Amino acid sequence: MAACFSSSARKSEEEARKRAEEEAVRRAEEEKQAAIEREESEKRAKEEEERRAKEEESRVKAEEQAARLLEEEAPAEEAAAAPQSAPRGRTESETQETERKSAKDRRSRLAPRSRNEPRRRGGKLTVSEALGAEDEEGRARSLAAARRAREKLRQQQMGQKQGGGSKKVVREVVIPEAITVQELSNRMAVRGGDVVKKLMDMGQMVTINQAIDADTAELLVEEFGHKVKRVAAADVEVGLKRDEDPDEAKQPRPPVVTVMGHVDHGKTSLLDALRKTDVVSGEAGGITQHIGAYQVTLAGGDKITFLDTPGHAAFTAMRARGASVTDIVILVVAADDGVMPQTKEAIDHAKAAEVPIIIAINKCDLPGADPDRVRQDLLQHDLVVEKMGGDVLDVEVSALKGDGLDKLEEAILLQAEVMELAANPDRSAEGIVVEAKLEKGRGAVTTVLVQRGTLHVGDIMVVGKEWGRVRALIDDRGKNVKTAGPSFPVEALGLSGTPDAGSEFQVVENEKRAREVSTYREEQERDDKITAVGRASLEQMFANIAAGELKELPLVIKTDVQGSAEAITASLDQFATDEVAAKVLLSAVGGITESDVTLAKASNAIVIGFGVRANSQARTLAEREGVELRYYNIIYELLDDVRDMLSGLLAPHSEEKVLGAVQVLETFDISKIGRIAGCRVLDGVVRRNARVRVLRDGVPLFDGAIKNLKHHKDEVREIKAGQECGIQLDGFHDVEVGDEIEAYELQEVARTLAS
Repeated sequence: MAACFSSSARKSEEEARKRAEEEAVRRAEEEKQAAIEREESEKRAKEEEERRAKEEESRVKAEEQAARLLEEEAPAEEAAAAPQSAPRGRTESETQETERKSAKDRRSRLAPRSRNEPRRRGGKLTVSEALGAEDEEGRARSLAAARRAREKLRQQQMGQKQGGGSKKVVREVVIPEAITVQELSNRMAVRGGDVVKKLMDMGQMVTINQAIDADTAELLVEEFGHKVKRVAAADVEVGLKRDEDPDEAKQPRPPVVTVMGHVDHGKTSLLDALRKTDVVSGEAGGITQHIGAYQVTLAGGDKITFLDTPGHAAFTAMRARGASVTDIVILVVAADDGVMPQTKEAIDHAKAAEVPIIIAINKCDLPGADPDRVRQDLLQHDLVVEKMGGDVLDVEVSALKGDGLDKLEEAILLQAEVMELAANPDRSAEGIVVEAKLEKGRGAVTTVLVQRGTLHVGDIMVVGKEWGRVRALIDDRGKNVKTAGPSFPVEALGLSGTPDAGSEFQVVENEKRAREVSTYREEQERDDKITAVGRASLEQMFANIAAGELKELPLVIKTDVQGSAEAITASLDQFATDEVAAKVLLSAVGGITESDVTLAKASNAIVIGFGVRANSQARTLAEREGVELRYYNIIYELLDDVRDMLSGLLAPHSEEKVLGAVQVLETFDISKIGRIAGCRVLDGVVRRNARVRVLRDGVPLFDGAIKNLKHHKDEVREIKAGQECGIQLDGFHDVEVGDEIEAYELQEVARTLAS
């Protein structure tokens, strides 16, 4: 029962995670729509401001013209009103009366008018006056205002003819996690005072510049009849990584080559021979202690970028983060040693990254060298070289004497030509962090490999939760450079901290954007640490299984001898069914190393040690990354535990358990309730929450639930054998005397693999 509850809880948790992802996608779309609507709103506001300015200019011009006309008419009126000699035939009293009327008329015309008094038209007729374009205060309106008035009247008349009024505009309002009342009113095209009033009605006393949460804003938008579109904080990363460039914008780029192989097989010495420098002398004990990225310019002008990896941790970490950083893998195998354990690991890593492999058979100048034996050993790992009829390139070289280096370079260029490697250099730079460290006096020094675009000094980079302005770029020779194009490795100075190896970097347009992305990622990392559970733990694995995401059990197996590894792998293959199987990512001899833990972390696998243990570095890394380590000394215990894990991958099946049988003795039809069956429990027990099946002459008529279960007049949870009860079925009213009611329940039973 506890397992059922745990399974239900895991299902709920996974459903909640999926809903959160869907919500994040939806919010991203809403934020994008919000940006579009904001731009349109600003454009409309600008156009409205220009329109008002033009109207004001037209109104001022009309008033000035009217004033000039009035000034021109005033002298003429004064001249007309001046006293003249009485015409012939008129008496002196008649002349005085005429002068009084002229003076009165002149005072009437020159006296200031009230606002409501209509203006008397003067001697000249303006366009505004001809159109009757005067407002309620007597000011002349512009032609644009008159046209708008006529258009409004026309639309109103058309709406009346069609029998309908103006239709309300329903907008899609984008709502972030926090928004001010003013911004929300702008997006809804509603007056800010109306929004504040509505908030007061909802019990919130806010001002126009106060911010409100997304839930409150959503309620407001729905109150005003608009549609809601939510966006999330994750939308700051939208558009950070741009789409793939068109083919016509791409240019050929140098191949990125990763050198891998067993310890002391000559990886770095081979790279030194290619670079014509002595890097080994600067390494502690002659062993590579860090990740190096170098670019070699060949005699013909072609360039090749090399990555020298200690072990394979960084290579796998990059693959774990989904970063395809390398194009070709050079597998260095010593001709005197042949294929060794770490050589097998390198092959597994290269195959997991799905990149072509070139075999470099090194130390061919030694007396015990046997290149053909190396080719034979590689056959066991599905690597068939061209000399044996396969398609894998192999070259015999000597890093000490420099033999065969030209052939190795030709093989790399040939493979790169087949792959048609290209990138767009004319865009903002994107790439991968190869290594990061802190140096005294220089700060954070980040070795990056540009994948597309061009990185410039002064660009603003974002790498994980770190960001900064590039202060300097230093190439692999220690020289300062101004730019770095595709496949060019450089050290970048200026980041705020040291990012993780394998992290992707992008160049953004300004510091504000970089700071927003960095803050969001830092908060996400903090939240993930709080809620993180070991990704490779069985609990998380079973949760993935419940969601239907996992049908294979990935394993990394390390044993003390080769015979044990072969026996364990063969036994696990026998557990495979059509639904589940054990997927062995690596089966090798030797102790558990950091490389094994990193490989398991990249694939959500469990590391199994048979007769071996993990070293301290591997244990520390496994604890930090949440990778589960299991140790065994008896093969049967190992196989039993793996069988139990695979059984957990199988979906449980339901089994029916009969609880009891009931005989119908009488039926009662009750109005507003339905038919009640009076019954006696023959055997077992009948529970209120059990499912029931109605049988008539052995034929099932109904399969459903009990709506009411009563003993006399009391509702009860269960009735035992020998007792009488009343049963009302949910959705079935055709029960008859003599019917048999069978109570049962369904139980989920875990499935197991056959032994």
